[in-house]
Order: sequence, then C-alpha cells, then structure tokens
Amino acid sequence: MSSMKLSILMPVYNERTMVERCIAQVLAAPIPEDMERELVIVDDCSTDGTYTILEGLASQHAPIRLYRHERNAGKGAAVRTAIGKATGDFAIIQDADLEYDPAEYPRLLRPLLDGRADAVFGSRYMAGEQSRVLPFWHSMINKGLTLVSNMFCNLNLTDMETCYKVFRTDLLRSIPIRSDRFGFEPEIVMKCAKRKLRIYEVPISYHGRTYEEGKKIGWRDGLKALGVIFHFWLIDDLYAVPYGRGALNNLMGTPQYLAWLARKLRPHVGDTVLEIGAGIGNITGRLIGRRALYVAAESDVLSLHALNNRFLRTPHVVVQRFDPERPGALAGADAGFDTVLCLNVLEYLQDPGPLLEFLHGTMQSGGKLLVLVPNLPGLFGSLDAGLGESRRYSRAELAALLAAHGFTLERAYQLNKAGTVPWWMLSRVLRSRKVNKLVLKIFDKTVWLWSRLDAILPWPGLSLIAVGRKQDQAA
Repeated sequence: MSSMKLSILMPVYNERTMVERCIAQVLAAPIPEDMERELVIVDDCSTDGTYTILEGLASQHAPIRLYRHERNAGKGAAVRTAIGKATGDFAIIQDADLEYDPAEYPRLLRPLLDGRADAVFGSRYMAGEQSRVLPFWHSMINKGLTLVSNMFCNLNLTDMETCYKVFRTDLLRSIPIRSDRFGFEPEIVMKCAKRKLRIYEVPISYHGRTYEEGKKIGWRDGLKALGVIFHFWLIDDLYAVPYGRGALNNLMGTPQYLAWLARKLRPHVGDTVLEIGAGIGNITGRLIGRRALYVAAESDVLSLHALNNRFLRTPHVVVQRFDPERPGALAGADAGFDTVLCLNVLEYLQDPGPLLEFLHGTMQSGGKLLVLVPNLPGLFGSLDAGLGESRRYSRAELAALLAAHGFTLERAYQLNKAGTVPWWMLSRVLRSRKVNKLVLKIFDKTVWLWSRLDAILPWPGLSLIAVGRKQDQAA
C-alpha cells in the first residue's frame, strides 16, 4: 500500500531574513510516519535576494520544489500556482514568516486523517498553547472580518483570516482561486461553505509580527476583503473546470429556482426513490423527507464526495456511483423503486435507450419515471453546446422515446417560460457559451414572480417535465 503525501504550499515574497529558518522548521516538522512530504515554494518575484537563498536550499533538500513568478502577483496568485504543482493527498498553506508553528501539523491533519473533515482551519482565537499579544485594533479587524464572513457564509468560524488551512488536495484543486492578493482567505472560505465541505477548526499558537518586523497585510486589504466576501457571496464560481453536469451545478446553484422545481416534482414522488444524476444533492435534499429509501446516484467523483458529506447521517439515503452511459447494479433495485428521477440527464446521452431500459428494470409495476429535459429543439444553440448537451426535446419526441422503452407519458409540464427569451437571445443571437452568474443570481431572487407568471405567459417554457408510468407486463 502506497504511503500518503503532504504538500506544504509556501508563497514567499521578500523574506530573506526569515525564510531559511522557516524552511528548516517545515522540513523538520512532525508528520505521521507513513506520510511523505513535499515543500512547494513559489517565490512571488522577490527583490531582496530571497530567491537566491531559496535556490541554494532547493539544491540541498530533495523535498523542495521551487518555482518563481516573473512579476509580483500577490499571495493568492502564488498559492494558486502552488496548488497546481502539488502532488500530495493533503495540502497545507504555510507562510514563510514563522508566525505559525509547523510543529502543529499533526493537530491540523488529524480530522482529515480520521475522515471527519475535508478542510481544517487553525484558529488563533481558540485556546492555543501560546499566542503573542498584538495591537487591539488588528485583532478587532480580524474578528470583524470573520463575523462578516460568517454572516454571508452561514458558518461559525472563529478565524477566517488564518493562514493555516489544510485540505484534501483533490478538493482544493477543484476550487477556482480568483483572488491574487490576501482576498484568497475570504474567497476560499466562501467557496468551501457553498460547496458544503466539512470544515473543522483546531486551536493553534500564533507568533505574529508587527509592521516594523515585516508584516505585509494592511487596513486596505481588510477593506478589499469585505468586497471579496460580498462578490463571492453574490457569484457562484465554485468549480475550477466546469464540464457537462459539473457546469450545470453552477447553473442550478439557485435555491429559489430549485425550490420551485421541487414543488413541481414532489406530488409525484413515492416512498422508494432512485435519483439518477443527483449532482451535489440540490434536489435530493429537497425531496428526501418521509421517504423509506432514497438512492442518490451520480458518476462524478467530486459530486459523489459532496453527496456523501451531505447525507452522512441520513440513514435512508444511499449514495451510489452510477454512470448513465454504462448502467450497472444499484442498491435497492431488487425490491423495485416506485419512483425514478432522471433530471437533466437524457440530453447528455447520445443514445438514452440503454439507460431507460435499465431504469424500467429497476422499477415496480406501475412505478413513475420523472424526467426533466430542455424543451424546444429549435432553441438548441451555443449555451447548450457549452453545457455539453446533445439535444433538446419536444413533448412528442419525449413521449415517443419513453413509449419505445416501456413507459406511458401521463403528464407533461412546461417550466420556466421567463427563461426562454433570454436563452434564445444568448444562445442563438449572441452565441454565448455560458450564462453570466450575476444574471442567474438576479433571476433566482425574482423566481417568486416568474413562477406566478409561468401559467399565463403565452410562449413555451425553457424546460419540460414529463411524468411516465411503467407499463404492466401484460401491456
């Protein structure tokens, strides 16, 4: 069995007086005996001779992997570069100024190694072993920023601005980092909260520097942090490489729209449910109440991780890996499901027939199949192609497809008429390949209006909901 590896990510800028001692402590820091370490250093175009020192240290110590920015870009940019170079199972961010003690790595790693956490933050304001007493207003600004961040993230952190943040590397790499300077801290916290990662805090020691001793962050960075909090609260920019249904998570990360969709589906949902393409659980969480069994099936690894985290303590929810393009065995299929949800799945398949045949075999006689697909084939354009969709459906086409695989179409709803005209404009006229996230946010905040107008608007809806009934064997 191969050992695990810890990637220590160190952004460095003009730290010639501290960097050698800091690296010595990092390389000597205790870590579990079955764990390797690599120290990924990114010099952010230092001008005081720091890089020359780093070159000498890298030549002496094999675990050091050294990179350099050609221009000064900021801490966030340096961390972003380091994340891209990391090869470990876990990644910890370590400043080069010795304000934080590498001897506390075991404490930070423990919740991750125990499988309880996806991210661990070291808090300077919990009861650590020792902390240097620093100016009152600096602490108050930090605590104030944490309070504002908590209000927008709905978390109860004690120290949002801490440098010591440890992650599973695969999850960290999947989160896009847009901030180049110290806005990295509030940005990553907001995105962790929106991704519903399991975050733990542990107390750490803190040996802060004064500005005379070389501290770089200032009050202007505090003001910018407020802007970062608000920006990433407003904009759902959660996946580094959105693709296919991964991009759909960004589009569907709209709670009011999802609540509207769930209200349409709920009357048709029975007691034993299979959801194909459960994503990150947006619909799952709204439909699991009072069900005897709910199987959330998904193919994407990151989405599966999110589902497992979200429903870890929900015993009637079973998370399964399932690829709609290669249907296989599923838990609960022997007894037969009375309801199967197939939401925004069929449009991604070149041939949905094998999936529908498989689903037919998992269902009780007379069971319901709930399908959500994009409506209107003539509306297919650049936005659909950007999402990776193969097609859009008409009611007649969907009815014929279901009938060919053993289902009778009982009812069909058109949904989201307010979205049809903007989609046509963006996709067919302007040839856009993605929807502006601010536009999505505004749409979601006004769903209360559009949902009421849906019944009276005279044009077709953007989406189509179909309720199919499994035909009896005699049929």
